Amino acid sequence: MPTVVVNELGKVVIADEVIATAAGIAALDCYGLADMAPRRGMRDSLSGFLGRENPGRGVEITSLPDHLEVDLSIVVSYGTRIPEVAANLREKVRYTLQETFGIKADKINIHVQGVKVVGER
Repeated sequence: MPTVVVNELGKVVIADEVIATAAGIAALDCYGLADMAPRRGMRDSLSGFLGRENPGRGVEITSLPDHLEVDLSIVVSYGTRIPEVAANLREKVRYTLQETFGIKADKINIHVQGVKVVGER
């Protein structure tokens, strides 16, 4: 279900994929994040198999009329403190969604799917 932002000038309907892309780009800018992990669904796996870049990879959006929830599946860099990475990630994604779209994420859930050594492929 798309997210609807209403103000005095009218309404803007934003597709969940657009929100996922913005959240993914913001997440990749965070210290300690090595990569985004594929979601449980087939879309991320298929995009990776086909060699396509998907900035929304690892991001799942649940939008209801009065609620927005973001799930991020991530791979952290070895040696970083996971609670700090998660806190920074939440803050960066929350700020980006608020500043870019004017929407507030009610929950930002972090799912650590792996650890990667820097320089490892």
